[in-house]
Amino acid sequence: MSIIEDLKWRGAINQQTDAEGLEKLLSKKTIALYCGVDPTGDSMHIGHLIPFMVLKRFQLAGHQPIVLIGGATGSIGDPSGRTSERSLQTMEVVQKNAQKLTQQMEKLFLKGDSADNTFKIMNNYDWLSKLSLLEFLRDYGKHFNVNTMLAKDVVASRLENGISFTEFSYQILQSVDFHYLFQTQNVQLQVGGGDQWGNITAGLDFIRRMEGTEAEAYGLTIPLMLKSDGTKFGKSAGGETVWLDPEKTTPYEFYQFWLNQADDDVVKYLKYFTFLEQSEIEALEKEVAEQPHLRKGQRRLAEEITRFVHGQEALEEAEKITHALFTGNVGNLTTQQIEAGFKNMPHALANKEAMNIVIWLVETGIVQSRRQAREFVSNGAILINGTKVTDLDYEISQKDAIGDRYIIVRRGKKHYTLVTLK
Repeated sequence: MSIIEDLKWRGAINQQTDAEGLEKLLSKKTIALYCGVDPTGDSMHIGHLIPFMVLKRFQLAGHQPIVLIGGATGSIGDPSGRTSERSLQTMEVVQKNAQKLTQQMEKLFLKGDSADNTFKIMNNYDWLSKLSLLEFLRDYGKHFNVNTMLAKDVVASRLENGISFTEFSYQILQSVDFHYLFQTQNVQLQVGGGDQWGNITAGLDFIRRMEGTEAEAYGLTIPLMLKSDGTKFGKSAGGETVWLDPEKTTPYEFYQFWLNQADDDVVKYLKYFTFLEQSEIEALEKEVAEQPHLRKGQRRLAEEITRFVHGQEALEEAEKITHALFTGNVGNLTTQQIEAGFKNMPHALANKEAMNIVIWLVETGIVQSRRQAREFVSNGAILINGTKVTDLDYEISQKDAIGDRYIIVRRGKKHYTLVTLK
């Protein structure tokens, strides 16, 4: 199966500028291709990841991927997908963000596989910052027709509310990038999200103006990712953005996000976000249809994407926390694992001094009354760090704390509270 056939099977192609021409090119040679990201934040989220999964598939198929960090364009702001002007960031912030995104990309593309030596990260600040205003207007601006630029969806959608010349000129800068990479790196394909179609086609037009109509360059966009219920993909159940930075979204939270995907979505995500073969995904699709309660598809999805983004060690940590919370055997968790696993669970504070468990449960707000607390303890429904406590006279204190700081209380089968000693 060719790379394009594989992408089609995965539902990962939205539009192509010349599908027949690209397929013919790929059948003859390996190519260099690129996908860009602007450092408007200090981390990518999983929505950003989708086009780079396509770039990674090209890498694994033997092609030469280039990740373009928009150190220059990120200081301007892409109007795509926006209804109002972006607040400009300082160059210092943009450069710091660019460094962090570079580190994330290196983790994704430098995995020790045979394609590693083909991978490059470039930053468009290196060439765009050298342009003078006169050079920009004479050498580049002269080749762009304002009427054509106004007709691009990304600009046309902004005309009612207004668009600054700064953001209006973004497509020229991205076109310069494509042409620069075509000239210096022999890049023949740009990959991007569906909202990048106008920018990509502008770049192709510019390349042909500069290099001639026979110049072989192509564009490919990916579909907009929606969940089966029609809502936008990329948020956790609590509405939080799922980041690639482990400081923003822990590997455990990242793993849980994928583990909790709906049956109606999991096969689509297995196709998009894993590198599993078609036969294995089809086998998992059958498992999902026939035995959905086993959630084999979700587990495999969570394993594959967590390993890809965060590595094997982080995956094992996430699985350990998940297993501990599922079984209730939380006593062997480290303080770091507790902080990751209980980040979004109920929290309470308690003093370090010893206190009768019945009173302590009420003081921490885990139960509403002493009568209720006595019932829970007597019935074996209270677990402290995974161990049942049935003695109504039990004194709970700092000796029960994990790392002298945390006490994990489970009430019943599912209700966890993390108590922090102060």
